[in-house]
Amino acid sequence: MTAASLLRVEVPYGSARERKAALRVALLTARTQRDESQRRQLGRALASAAGALTLPGTVAGYVGVGTEPPTLPLLEALRRQGVRVLLPVVRRDGALDWGTGSAELVSGPLGLREPAGPYLGPDAVREAGLVLVPALAVDHAGRRLGRGGGYYDRTLSTLALTVPVVAVVFDDELIDEVPVEPHDRPVDAALTPSGLVRFATR
Repeated sequence: MTAASLLRVEVPYGSARERKAALRVALLTARTQRDESQRRQLGRALASAAGALTLPGTVAGYVGVGTEPPTLPLLEALRRQGVRVLLPVVRRDGALDWGTGSAELVSGPLGLREPAGPYLGPDAVREAGLVLVPALAVDHAGRRLGRGGGYYDRTLSTLALTVPVVAVVFDDELIDEVPVEPHDRPVDAALTPSGLVRFATR
């Protein structure tokens, strides 16, 4: 089964949570079909596509790991343009702390790559004029599917609605429909290797 056919899997019955779970399985399986050389190439394309972003002085980003879209080339491209990059740190209480992207990266919980410190506190994300978030998929209404941990849902709920939020996904992860629950906040755009796709979310 190809990655494209996996992305068309539909779950006609069940709650939004159950439909999300089934879609996550399909999307994560599809991601395993890309080899490392493909991911590196797509990571470079993401960095090039970032030229379409309107960049503020501070951007909250993250380091893609495993089969996620590689974001290190993107983060380096932002730094070369003089952007201050914040990276998330998972805390035991379920909140995201933040450190500067220029710090040494260390292994964190859930297989993540995190700045070694010093940490700036959960409120530091409010200094960002743009937030890049991981996603398994996003639809054309800006509905985002995460991995289900809730870290970014909690973080996004603290941001002003005027702060643009951009999901980073592969091209084939821009899909027809993502199930939603009341706590889900739509994103404003998707950054893919092929370019930036903006949504009319508000």
